[in-house]
Amino acid sequence: MKRQYLFSAFLAREKCLLYYQGTIRYVVVTADSGERIQLGLKHFQPYFSALGLRGRFRLTLTETGAFDSLEQIN
Repeated sequence: MKRQYLFSAFLAREKCLLYYQGTIRYVVVTADSGERIQLGLKHFQPYFSALGLRGRFRLTLTETGAFDSLEQIN
C-alpha cells in the first residue's frame, strides 16, 4: 500500500541556488502527521520559482518506502 504525506515547504531563493551550485542536495520536511522526511531537492526542482520554493505538497512513497511522486497541491 502506498503512503502519502502532506506538508508545506518554504525555501528561500538563496537556498535553491545552493542546490544548483551542488552545495546542498537534501531537505528535511515535517509532514502534517509530525513525521520528518528527508527528500532530495531534485524532486522539488520543477517547483522552484524566482522567489524560491513555496507551497503545499503531497509526497507519495511506494510500498517499500521508495520515492514515487511529489505534486504541488496549491
